[in-house]
Amino acid sequence: MRKPPGKLDMHSEEFLHSLMRKQLKLSIACALAFMLVLLGLPVANYFAPELMARRIFGFTLTWFLLGIGFFPAVWCISFYFIRRSIRLEEEEVAEVQASEKQP
Repeated sequence: MRKPPGKLDMHSEEFLHSLMRKQLKLSIACALAFMLVLLGLPVANYFAPELMARRIFGFTLTWFLLGIGFFPAVWCISFYFIRRSIRLEEEEVAEVQASEKQP
């Protein structure tokens, strides 16, 4: 038995592939953000060694950013990924439910 056109099925291949594509884009964006955070400090040390050697609260800027800034940045990327991933799933489910209610 075929569904009428325009109706989405939450268990269909089309639905799953759409959700997977959106989550892949999100994963790539978060991975790029993480790589920027991870590689940003060594690049900053290489291109601006005088700036990174400045002292802040008794630490060099390099150690300060590594000790204080790295983990919160990674946490923020993770938090964004989880929240956005859940929102993507909810949007897809809402779209399916809306299509089921259409006559």
